[in-house]
Amino acid sequence: MIFKPADILLPHGAELEKWSVVACDQYTSQPEYWQKAEELAGSAPSALKIIFPEVYLGKGGDAERIDAINKTMAGYLEDGIFDEFKDALIYCERTQSNGKVRKGLIGCIDLEEYDFSKGSKSRVRATEGTILSRIPPRREIRKNAPLETPHIIMLADDPEKCVIEPLAQKKQSLKKLYDFELMLGGGHITGYLVSGDARDELVRAISSFENSEKRNGLVYAVGDGNHSLATAKTCWENIKPSLSGAELETHPARYALVELNNIHDGALEFEPIQRVVFGVEPQKLLEGLVKYYGASETDNGGQKINWTFKGREGAVYVKNAPSSLAVGTLQNYLDKYIEENGGEVDYIHGNGVVRELSMRGSTIGFMVDAMKKSELFPTVIADGALPRKTFSMGEAQDKRYYLECRKIK
Repeated sequence: MIFKPADILLPHGAELEKWSVVACDQYTSQPEYWQKAEELAGSAPSALKIIFPEVYLGKGGDAERIDAINKTMAGYLEDGIFDEFKDALIYCERTQSNGKVRKGLIGCIDLEEYDFSKGSKSRVRATEGTILSRIPPRREIRKNAPLETPHIIMLADDPEKCVIEPLAQKKQSLKKLYDFELMLGGGHITGYLVSGDARDELVRAISSFENSEKRNGLVYAVGDGNHSLATAKTCWENIKPSLSGAELETHPARYALVELNNIHDGALEFEPIQRVVFGVEPQKLLEGLVKYYGASETDNGGQKINWTFKGREGAVYVKNAPSSLAVGTLQNYLDKYIEENGGEVDYIHGNGVVRELSMRGSTIGFMVDAMKKSELFPTVIADGALPRKTFSMGEAQDKRYYLECRKIK
């Protein structure tokens, strides 16, 4: 199996509202958010004290912060603050800020089945290009850590809803592990232990899903936390040469704790991430786009790319595009143009913000439609990893919160 039960840790007797905090790569330009989280956590045990919020990364004192994280992890283990649920899975229901309930399953992914390199044909793949320079600082955080706590979300293409969804009908027979409000507008989360006969039945369903001929080589794709999973993989590859054959099979660092979601879950929504280019001549860049692809300014049935600058708006249409997605076609051109002519791209949520920013001089904005969820797996299979910043799964407050832990040493 690729996705399997894990030995999952949960703090007992802790105030989970103070323990659980949002993914470390959120609110990176809003230090006041993290300051508020620190105030809420106070002196209580908290996952905030065993993660490195990226708002602080590279701002000085990184080594000292990492050392404090490792010491806090070790202290939590020595103090016995965790209950361990052996060989278990956790079914969770997350009520998002829009009121919709996202269903998930907590377990671990076999990193031997995952490859984030470009052109990978592994059964677990990245959905966007991995920026290798982002791995070393994360590796420093993980390499000596005795624990992991995940914000990684994996996606399964399960239109028949045969793995996660049946648990919703069985949850009353499962042991409830947690049920609380997440801090700072994160919504509500409830978790149920899947063990014993229920776990065995679920394992059979997962195994059947993974081995179906419908998978076309790709079983799971990374939905969130791509660089965190790539870091876990890198650390595992560094550990492997020192292990015996038996240890290679059982070492806890071979696995990474994740939440699995079904891409067909109605609560899971993809939102587009748009582009604004600064420090360029808008008309020249636009004319270059048309010439580069032989694009049309009238609808020819090709991929549509909307543009705006200084209050003007229009669209170009690209037939025989190099990418399955308009955002990929656009990114290919922007990378080439900026390399040759200069300029800087920013990645923006919301068309209104794009239009506002593009009113400035030397600035042009581009807007594309959100990719359909049904396009994700076929596109990754056909094109490989998507262009960076292709889509976002929900708003910042709806990202995964750290809650469960697992020993990795």
